[in-house]
Amino acid sequence: MTIHVLILCTHNSARSVLSEGMLNHLAARLGRDVRAHSAGSAPSGRINPFALEALHNAGVETGGYRSKSWDEFSADGAPPLSIVITVCDSAAAESCPVFFGGNGQPVKVHWGYPDPSNAEGGDEGKRRAFELTRQAIGYRMLQLLALPLGTMDRAALQVALAEIGRS
Repeated sequence: MTIHVLILCTHNSARSVLSEGMLNHLAARLGRDVRAHSAGSAPSGRINPFALEALHNAGVETGGYRSKSWDEFSADGAPPLSIVITVCDSAAAESCPVFFGGNGQPVKVHWGYPDPSNAEGGDEGKRRAFELTRQAIGYRMLQLLALPLGTMDRAALQVALAEIGRS
C-alpha cells in the first residue's frame, strides 16, 4: 500500500517543491512505495526557477510539478494521506484543513527550513541557498525512507518523524 506524504509551505514554490521532488526521487531509487505531494495555503501559482534548477542538477524529474492549494488534498478523490509535513514556519502556524489518511488523520510534523529565496548574493547566492536546502531536505527524506513506514503505529511514527526534524 502506497504511503502518501503531503508537504506544505505557504506558497508551494520552493521548500515544499524541493521536498516533493527529493522524496519521490529517493523513494523511486530505493524501491520504496512512498509518494510525495506538495501544496500551499496561499499558492503563488508558480514554482521558483531556482528550486527547479536545484532539482534538475540533482537528476530529479520535475515534469508536471505545479504550485497548488492544499484544498486539493481534502477534496473527494484525494490520496489517503499518512503524513503531513510543514516546511515553513508560517504554514506550520496556520490552521490546516482536515486531511484524512488511510487510518483517520495523518501524522503531522514540522521540519522548518529557512527560505532560500531570501538568500543574499544575487543569483549565485540564491543558487547556493537552494542547493544547500535541497541537500538538507534530502538528508531528512532519506531518514524518513529508512523507517518501517508500513508497520509503524501512529504514535511511533510521530516520535520518529519529530526526531528526524531535530536532526
